[in-house]
Amino acid sequence: MTLNNGEKNATYIVEKLDLPLHIEKRLEALGMLAGTKVEVLNNKSGGTLIIKVRGTRFAIGKGISKNIEVRRAWYGT
Repeated sequence: MTLNNGEKNATYIVEKLDLPLHIEKRLEALGMLAGTKVEVLNNKSGGTLIIKVRGTRFAIGKGISKNIEVRRAWYGT
């Protein structure tokens, strides 16, 4: 599943970033690495995705979020 399909108020774990190197490095600098928990705060169709990573909120576009593979985080993970 990709992050752009994430549900509002759900938590996911990043599996893989499949982005151009400069974007991937920028997201890694913000703390988004494989294994990191990401909470979707708002997901508007056709708009930006507002997420929370390591206590910091930021917005990413659909073009980036569709290239971030995630899996659903279940309680206790």
